[in-house]
Amino acid sequence: MASFRKHSKGWRVEVFRQGIRKSKIFPTKREAQDWAARTEFEIQHADKVADKTLLGDVFDRYAREVSPKKKGGRWEVIRLEKLQKDKIAKIQLGRLAASDFATWRDARLKEVQPASVIREMQLMSSVLSTARREWGLISSNPLSDVSKPRKPPPRDRLPTQDEIETMLHCSGSDLAKATARAFHAFRFALETAMRAGEIAGLEWERVDLDRRVVRLIHTKNGRPRDVPLSTKAVELLEALPNADPVFGLSSRQLDVLFRKSRDKANVVGLTFHDSRHAAITALSKKLDVLDLARMVGHSDIRQLMTYYNESAENIARRLD
Repeated sequence: MASFRKHSKGWRVEVFRQGIRKSKIFPTKREAQDWAARTEFEIQHADKVADKTLLGDVFDRYAREVSPKKKGGRWEVIRLEKLQKDKIAKIQLGRLAASDFATWRDARLKEVQPASVIREMQLMSSVLSTARREWGLISSNPLSDVSKPRKPPPRDRLPTQDEIETMLHCSGSDLAKATARAFHAFRFALETAMRAGEIAGLEWERVDLDRRVVRLIHTKNGRPRDVPLSTKAVELLEALPNADPVFGLSSRQLDVLFRKSRDKANVVGLTFHDSRHAAITALSKKLDVLDLARMVGHSDIRQLMTYYNESAENIARRLD
């Protein structure tokens, strides 16, 4: 039996059946009653519902109801739309087995890198967990029994000074041009360890040149952070033409134009994100571990080891 309680926003309804508890608020009691009846039916007839529901339908529901509430929702929706076109999306939810996902994993590994497969498996696992816990469509998550590909070793590609100078020459020094600003952003990243998205979204109202601090609101972990600026970082900002966002580039433009300068300079294997590795490695010589973790936004200092790429040769020089 569902329970109904008056709420400031309408009516709160709570359903508890077969160990599954669900609750929702509706503007009217009639909407709450309709939802309760439908939800109780789905819980009581979960096996029949699962037999009729395709995995692709669950992907679609998750993309509509859950992903938009997340910071990385846009990425999830794009991935889920692509997964809906895969053969595995045509399998009925109640008939899905771990072997289906293992077959999908092995085929996918022939198309993309292990890191991409891991991310997609994590997304599908979130979908299935929601289908189990909140929607009552399945009693267990079959993907939980499937092993993920082994993670690739962390990147250790650092730009050399010669590469930086060559790319600077190829991108040009006229910051009125987007290509020059894209590599200017890379140089700024080398000073701050900021991510490409954080730099592209940076607005002047978040920059305090007197205090030498940048305030980031939208970060990867969802928590705002203050980034201290070196003298060089301040000089790089002051050299920019007047625009807002600061660098006048979208994340997409920044990626495309950086790669254009890189390829023109015949620099092989370097990515914009490698600037974060280089910056953290350089900053580790100036800051203690806690200060460094706070500056770059790592809540777990062990994450720093992923980005710390100092060579054994340079470490050896510091031993004497």
